[in-house]
Amino acid sequence: MTGVRVLEVAQYTFVPAAGAVLADWGAEVVKIEHAERGDAQRGLIKLRGYDAYSQGSSFVPVMEGPNRGKRSVGLDLGNPAARPVLEELLRRSDVFLTNYLPGARAKLGIDVEDVRAINPDIVYVRGSGFGQRGPEADKGGYDSTAFWARGGSAAGATPPGADDLTRMPAGAYGDSTGGLTIAGGVAAALFKRATTGETSVVDVSLLGVGAWATQFSVNLALLAGGPLPEKNRPRHGSVSNPLTGAYRTADDRWIELMMLQPGRYWGEFCAAVGREDLTTDERFATTEALMANAPAAGEIVADVIAARPLAEWLDVLGKISGQWGVVQNAWEVGQDPALRANGGIVPVVDADGVERELVANPVQFDESPPQVKRAPQFAEHTDEVLRELGLSDEDLIALKIAGAAT
Repeated sequence: MTGVRVLEVAQYTFVPAAGAVLADWGAEVVKIEHAERGDAQRGLIKLRGYDAYSQGSSFVPVMEGPNRGKRSVGLDLGNPAARPVLEELLRRSDVFLTNYLPGARAKLGIDVEDVRAINPDIVYVRGSGFGQRGPEADKGGYDSTAFWARGGSAAGATPPGADDLTRMPAGAYGDSTGGLTIAGGVAAALFKRATTGETSVVDVSLLGVGAWATQFSVNLALLAGGPLPEKNRPRHGSVSNPLTGAYRTADDRWIELMMLQPGRYWGEFCAAVGREDLTTDERFATTEALMANAPAAGEIVADVIAARPLAEWLDVLGKISGQWGVVQNAWEVGQDPALRANGGIVPVVDADGVERELVANPVQFDESPPQVKRAPQFAEHTDEVLRELGLSDEDLIALKIAGAAT
């Protein structure tokens, strides 16, 4: 996307993550932050203690992840003196990204009609909680409410009868997925503009992304004409396959088996774990018998797995053709050899000149991981960007005196 110019007026992670992906892909992204307060995520860092691991450095992953590769301009869009600057930035941009609510967009004069009056060819992108139409078009939403709760993931991840609702497994879980979705939509809109000359308004809601993530279940419910029945799962494996599901090791780790063809893999698995006798047990001797007696087989598999620590199972299971995976924590994901071999963890030099690492966006072109640059400090590039627009030093001083820029 080298040569594509993106203007971002957005906060937190959902839409800014899209800007980060576009920057990874080569686009030039200018992020407008309020001249005094900045992106609200900067305040959230202190409030939630997200900088606890930074040890006084400038590198805070909750800001770096969704904002890497951008330039930051401190501009108060509510100040009339900032309007000419905004309009010139819009004229020079191919894409406009925002997650502001309709009322705020109207107040600041950055709604579709306002922006298109300045640049008719711009791709206008809106990220929202619940979409641009319907009774909740003006309602704000976060990924915990719109994506996780309303989109079906929370219900799907919470076992029947649980005392507590299962929470999102990581901060910005739905936001990060939604940001990548938006980036794909932007790419499609730019292709349309390049091939037809027509521009687009791109809309992505967290609710829509959540429904897409749970579409397997939602589509079944639509077909059934009502809620799906609660699954009465056996303690181990599944009702028809002992080689699917999570099993605990002797050192209290988990292994996820997902060998969807039990008849194909059962013999190999039993031989690998030293239980060839199970293949001649009449309960499991044929595929039909194995599937009919899967809960009983699952109990045996659970006892087998529980007898050895994870390190031994890595060696044993690594030699079979069936599919399985270790349940990894965040640190282990960052060290995953397959992820690293494929450029899924990339280096980035922070504002202090220290080399750090970030997760790469999962899309690669020509087998090459993205070259990632750090996120900007607050309003770090105001003077640089405004001078590119042709403003003089006197103009910059006047804007800052008026409180329109910082």
